[in-house]
Amino acid sequence: MKLRCLVVDDKPLAIDVLADYAGKVRFLDLVATTTNPIEGLNIVREQNIDLVFLDIQMPELNGMQFIKLAGKQCKIVLTTAYADYALDGFEHDVVDYILKPIAFERFYRAAEKALNLSLHKPTPGNESPLVSQQPPPEYLFVKTEHRIQKINLADILYVEALQNYVSLNTTNGRVMSLQPLKKIEEQLPAAEFVRVHKSYIVSLRHIGSVERSRIFIGDTIIPVEDSYREGFYKLIDKG
Repeated sequence: MKLRCLVVDDKPLAIDVLADYAGKVRFLDLVATTTNPIEGLNIVREQNIDLVFLDIQMPELNGMQFIKLAGKQCKIVLTTAYADYALDGFEHDVVDYILKPIAFERFYRAAEKALNLSLHKPTPGNESPLVSQQPPPEYLFVKTEHRIQKINLADILYVEALQNYVSLNTTNGRVMSLQPLKKIEEQLPAAEFVRVHKSYIVSLRHIGSVERSRIFIGDTIIPVEDSYREGFYKLIDKG
């Protein structure tokens, strides 16, 4: 599988670097480059682009405006010299956020992440056999108040929705995230994590015991809501 990609940056030197990198990655097909973000939008709409490497600070149309106008037509990797926009970028579901100057290894990891996302989300009726060959994710990134934090899935005990935050309770302590519980749930592998309550997702590997409608994880007792009970018991009764 190849991703049809586009580079949009108002600096020709930055385009040269990214175009050179794209040419070295076998699963990228560089369709076009442009210093004009408006032209870039037209390319996205007319040439079936899968992935855009996009600068933020550009005249006429900045990166965030570009993302809003492009909608869900393509995946975005932001390439910028400014760290200030990281939270805004991830609020728009960008694949990755790379700070300039960009090393090839960092570029490759971002491209690989975009490829994995494409393989894990096949279009209906066109499922790729490559999907089942991909290893399950080992970590996720969550937005906290001041940064983007990486959390290993194996460390997560349970996730709890609070009034304005989501609490990810891990073996290393608690991480408070600004993302809604549904957004966190979408990033967790269903084979390892299960929703048991409107406010709780639990890690199957860390469940110590289950008693009636209560789950024991360490010293914490988590309720199983009626609407989730049947699905939860079916899951833990397998095998």
